[in-house]
Amino acid sequence: MNDHDALPYTLPSLHDAEAIARARALADRLRERRSCRWFSDTPVPREVIEAAITAAGSAPSGANHQPWHFAVVGSPETKRAIREAAEAEERRFYGSEGDDAKAGAEWLAALGPLGTDADKPFLETAPWLIVVFAQRKGGIAEDGTTQNYYVNESVGIACGMLLATLHEAGVATLTHTPSPMGFLRRVCGRPDWEKPVMIVVVGHPAPDATVPAHALIKKPLEQIASWL
Repeated sequence: MNDHDALPYTLPSLHDAEAIARARALADRLRERRSCRWFSDTPVPREVIEAAITAAGSAPSGANHQPWHFAVVGSPETKRAIREAAEAEERRFYGSEGDDAKAGAEWLAALGPLGTDADKPFLETAPWLIVVFAQRKGGIAEDGTTQNYYVNESVGIACGMLLATLHEAGVATLTHTPSPMGFLRRVCGRPDWEKPVMIVVVGHPAPDATVPAHALIKKPLEQIASWL
């Protein structure tokens, strides 16, 4: 390999039994995560959000350019602006404006068991919205000109680590992806070389929150993995 500055690789040494136990315990905890669409306005400490974003920021990325930005929204005015813009797009998506739905019949049928519609009250009720942006350019210096690499893959991994950390902290989450999402760049004041990827809604579930039974159907290990 090419010469480069390097540090020793460190990782705790675990016996097989402990490694298996840890992996299974974490898998069990993560399997309990469910998307929540009914939030309370109970506060979540800012420190929880900071820790989760710090974890996300440690994700692997192409050339270590870390091509992500997390815009954390807590003000009622900004949450209201996001909800209004998102619901306008959602009404077009679901065909709630009297026009044909932008989503095709097959897509709408797939969403049917989840009970979703154009109304998104959680965008205002939940204490925090984390708007995730993918930086197509910027590099570590975020200069807006340096090319970034494997952006979608890198940001996807970071979002997974963000959700896992928030779940470990005992808060509910929802990934919301209105289409198109260009308005998020304007509302959050981000540069045009960043692409909005998703809104992560963060808070505590409402006392009467429910989960669609369909959401509990997960493919078994035998279906999602092959051993070669």
